[in-house]
Amino acid sequence: MGREEIAAAIAGARTYLTANPAEARYRDSPATATLEDGLRTRVEGPDGAPIVTDMVTGVGGGGTAPGPGWMFRAAHASCVATLIAMHAAVAGIDLERLQVTVDSESDDRGILGIDPDVPAGPLGIRVVVSITAVGADADRARRIVDEGVAHCPVHDLAARAVPVEVVVQIE
Repeated sequence: MGREEIAAAIAGARTYLTANPAEARYRDSPATATLEDGLRTRVEGPDGAPIVTDMVTGVGGGGTAPGPGWMFRAAHASCVATLIAMHAAVAGIDLERLQVTVDSESDDRGILGIDPDVPAGPLGIRVVVSITAVGADADRARRIVDEGVAHCPVHDLAARAVPVEVVVQIE
């Protein structure tokens, strides 16, 4: 879809959900991971779309696929890029170039349970956005980036404490 079609689709969704707010809230489609071999998992989502993860050999994985942490960073980068593009389309701005890189700093003592004071997850996340917006000065391009980041659900998940419920089913 081009910029105008994206902007029209967003306008239609906003109009519909403003008139029907009860339909705006829903449970997201699940991702179900099944252990295949060693630390390799196959994750299936909507319509059976597969993703495979594995851990590095240094912790017992086969190193045959990206790890779950990288998949999270990939989701974060693609979500930020998508939301920036959506906000640019609504603002009537064409993007000549948009690249989003997400990296993080981690301490393996957390994931391996060596030090209880070290978190298992990243110590910090960095999002780097490179953008060339046609016909937009630096301030306007920055506002589009800020809006995209502010409305990205994966960025929000990383930046805000979200309640997590763990349900265990022992068979």
